[in-house]
Amino acid sequence: MDERRLKDLLQEKKYVTLKRELEDLNEVDIAELLEDLDVHTALLIFRMLSKDLAVNVFAHFSVEQQRDIIGLVTDKELKDIVEELFFDDMVDIIEEMPANVVKKILLHAKEEERNLINQFLRYPPDSAGSIMTIEYVDLKKGMTVRNALDHIKKTGLDKETVYTCYVTDRNRKLEGIVSLRKLVISNEKETIEDIMDRDVIYVHTHDDQETVAGIFKRYGFLALPVVDKEDRLTGIITVDDIMDVIDQETTEDFQRMAAMSPSEEKYLDASIFNLAKHRIIWLLVLMVSATFTGGIIRKFEDVLQSIVILTAFIPMLMDTGGNSGSQSSTLIIRGLALEEIDLKDAGKVIWKEFRISIIVGIVLAIVNFFRIYIFDSVGVLVAFTVSSTLFVTVVISKVIGCILPMVAKKLNIDPAIMAGPLITTIVDALSLMVYFSIASWLLNI
Repeated sequence: MDERRLKDLLQEKKYVTLKRELEDLNEVDIAELLEDLDVHTALLIFRMLSKDLAVNVFAHFSVEQQRDIIGLVTDKELKDIVEELFFDDMVDIIEEMPANVVKKILLHAKEEERNLINQFLRYPPDSAGSIMTIEYVDLKKGMTVRNALDHIKKTGLDKETVYTCYVTDRNRKLEGIVSLRKLVISNEKETIEDIMDRDVIYVHTHDDQETVAGIFKRYGFLALPVVDKEDRLTGIITVDDIMDVIDQETTEDFQRMAAMSPSEEKYLDASIFNLAKHRIIWLLVLMVSATFTGGIIRKFEDVLQSIVILTAFIPMLMDTGGNSGSQSSTLIIRGLALEEIDLKDAGKVIWKEFRISIIVGIVLAIVNFFRIYIFDSVGVLVAFTVSSTLFVTVVISKVIGCILPMVAKKLNIDPAIMAGPLITTIVDALSLMVYFSIASWLLNI
């Protein structure tokens, strides 16, 4: 069903047909269809959906749509939604809602859930504890396989995943894991202790969510257990939640690489003042730092006055230097983010980028020499000055471009900060100093 079909059925008041066709759609697609409608029309359609489908659709609404729906539904409808929502979805919603809406949600939550929600909200915003869910299947090691399967059938409907089950002792300490596949193919009389995997990879509640994302990517997990400081199982993180984290972290890195303050607001929903605020700080920093570039040019005014043609090649040198540094920094930032590069590899990385810069610098310098000598009709000495400066600039830019992200990582600063705009500003100043120094030496100015 597309948006036009939806509006036609609404206009013709064919609600039975509309309900039937919506029931055949995925909840994500339904949420997307309702997102573009006005809130009253969206609520009308939302109320047509079956209870389970409505709850799943609600979980995929935007924060604004959820807030509007909560403001219009009856207390009974809200109670049904709150009771059926997965716990981690409820916590995510509460974190984003204004106080009056949160109060309304908590009124319909059970006392035990309210206590757990308060506990979850105390975890740091970007920690494993803040994104975990308590809806997991736990087993005891004394259970037989048959008992375990019966337990999963009885409780699994309310859990986020049943593919991995967690074995805990009477104090909730994590002792092992067992997959549903292992349970299905094992003898019914075997005990969980006999078939469980004791080598469990887990994270702690206060571990950073970026660390958690790295573990998911490395091992290809569908779910990951979260324990407290006493190794008691507190919850699990599922792959769908970590995908949101990876998306969020990637977006933040892109924003930092573009010299912008990170923001989770959607572009079209954000006000122009907020967008400007996130951009202007870094632009001011970079603009003020460009003062060094101006100072270098003023310092070598006598060189420029003696051979004015040198001025024409300044933009080319600065642009090539900035582009060379950005290439290296982008690759190193990506390597650090994917854990393909470690700080202990710094020597190998610098040596590799240095050799690459030699090759690239030589090729660019040779091509540039003949280009400006033939087409710009300059003397051999000027062409050599510009080309040799280009070679040195490329080498310096690529080496600096690989070093700065690793320095940032060492200082526990996001390496994405050391990206294009900042690298370009640093390289611009260095390339000018190299240019004028070589020109003064070769041209005897």
